[in-house]
Parts: sequence; C-alpha cells; structure tokens
Amino acid sequence: MASKGRVTIREVAERAGVSVATVSRVLSGNYPVPPTTRARVLRAARDLDYVANAHARALVGGGRKMVAVVLRQVTSPFYAQVAEGVEAEAASRGWLCLVGTTGGDPQRELEFVQLMREEGARLVILVGGVVEDDAYRERVAHYAQALDAAGARLVLCGRPAPDPAIPALVVEFDNEAGARAITGHLLSAGHRRIVFLGGLPGNTALDARVAGYRAALAEHGLPAAAAHVVDCGLGRAAGHRAMTELLDKEPEFTAVFAGDDMVAAGALRAIADAGLRVPADISVVGYNDIPLAEDFHPPLTTVRTPAEELGRAAVRFALRDPEHTAGAHHLLGTHIVVRDSVQPPPTVGGSTPV
Repeated sequence: MASKGRVTIREVAERAGVSVATVSRVLSGNYPVPPTTRARVLRAARDLDYVANAHARALVGGGRKMVAVVLRQVTSPFYAQVAEGVEAEAASRGWLCLVGTTGGDPQRELEFVQLMREEGARLVILVGGVVEDDAYRERVAHYAQALDAAGARLVLCGRPAPDPAIPALVVEFDNEAGARAITGHLLSAGHRRIVFLGGLPGNTALDARVAGYRAALAEHGLPAAAAHVVDCGLGRAAGHRAMTELLDKEPEFTAVFAGDDMVAAGALRAIADAGLRVPADISVVGYNDIPLAEDFHPPLTTVRTPAEELGRAAVRFALRDPEHTAGAHHLLGTHIVVRDSVQPPPTVGGSTPV
C-alpha cells in the first residue's frame, strides 16, 4: 500500500480520542495510564502504522546508525557468511549491526521488520531466495514503502524486487550463469546423464539454478527430456534422503549437480553408504563454495558465490544511494572452483556412455 507520509502523534491522539500528552505517556511507558486508555492508544497507533517520533527524528537527524540483517537461519554457512559481510561493512563505518532469523516464517519476518523500523534501523536487509508469490510481492512492497516513509531503506539481498518501482535496492549474484557454467563443466568432462538434486519450485534462487542447468544441456545439444530435476529442497538431510532414494533404483546417471553444498554433503554421504565412489562411479558438484567444501571427501567442485561480498555490497551500495532510487539493482558474478569431485564418466563396454 502506498504511504502518504509519516503519521503524526496528533493523528494518533485524534484516532484514540485522547490528548497528545496521553499518547506521549503511553508510548514512552514512563507514566501510569489506565489500561483501557493504553489499549486504545496502542490500537490507534497500530491501525495508523505509527512510528514514534523519537525514532523518526533520530533517522532524519542522523541519530542511531544501525543496520538490521534478516535471515532464514544462522546455521547455514551461506547465510552466516552474508551476515558476516554485513557486519564487517557496518563496523568499518562505525555502525551497529543486528541479526534476526525467521525460520522462513513470513509473520516473524514482518514482526522483525516492523521492530527494526520502530527502533530506528537505517537499513533493513532481507537475505536469501524466496517463493515469489502474490503474498510475498504485497509484503515486500509494504516493507519498502513503510521503511521509506520512516527515512529508512529496504535492501533485498539475493532475492528480487517484486516491482522495480518500489523504493528498494536489490543486490544479488547471477544464479543462472553459475549453474550454466558448472553444468557445462560436467558436460565437458563427458557426462550426459546429470541429475539436478535440490529443486524447490517457486524459490527464486533455485529456479534460476535449474534454468541454468537446463540451458547448459540445451547448449550441448541434449533434448529437454535429458533434464532430471529432483525437487527435494536444500540441506544435508534432504540431499542424503533424495540421493539414497535415487541409488535404491538402478542408477541411470553419472553425475549430480547439487542445489547447494549442503545438499552435496548429503549426497556424498549417501553415495559412500551405497559402496560407490566419487568421482570414480559418480561425479558430484555443488553451489556456494562454503568454507567446508574443500574439506569434503573428496574436495568438492562447486560454484563460488560471493556470499560475504554480497553482505558488504548490500551496505555499501545502499549508503551510496541516499536518494533511495527505486529499482536500483546490482548483480555480482560467480565462478567455478575446480577440485576433485569430477572426472569423466565410467566406461561401459570400453566406451564412454553418451
């Protein structure tokens, strides 16, 4: 919904049917106020989407320099690296960084964004791929407009803006190009039966990786039917479970492109449990190049995404754009890190399978 400007304390008072002084007492919490009056004032403030003037003045007048980064989880190496980048860039500028997690719950995300708005965060950074449905588009448009009205800025880090007209900054990396390159690496090694393990339909990051995988197959002259996407989602457990199920059947593939490195970790474990070897029997590649990827057995060939730089860039670009230009978009590159988890497919009857 479009914002017409910051709501004043007088409007809250009129809505609640009390004096401005009473509203001030309720919001400050420093004076005793009858419970019914307090409830009426808080309801009016909530209905009007009011941000306390003390915080608004801090934003406008250069008050607290605070950036908030909102993640699905902090246990994911990728999310942790992005948060480290945000914190490092903020600290280098003398800013405070706060980290919140949502577990993927839109309501928790909404509550955290609203809290950061009320607490005077200058930047609110939302990190990671999402399912871009109507609810997401409406929610993010509201975040962007509400933060902009309070003098703050929304940054979408690794996820798209639902509408280029909203006052949000987008900083992401080229998921499709990275996936196309790593699939091309497998194809160049001679693989033609490649499984994409870790699809999650509707998720913007994974859909782009699947698109890159399909594009690479097509570029090498393979039919659309050659693509085999397993929609198991992300995480080590998902990768292990899905790989185990694939191996329970007669394997009809020679390589696996895991949707991220943790899916690859699960797949490596399942392959070893089945008595097979990587890469002698099956080649495996991942995505993100988390710090542990080079310590996997064998060390994992993967796509390096600039996770920490993504976090740094989110802060840096936002502060370079004080006018809050709508539709501002920055795309970072990726590259392949070649290790020991890929080799040509095993020969059958003296020839390489095609």
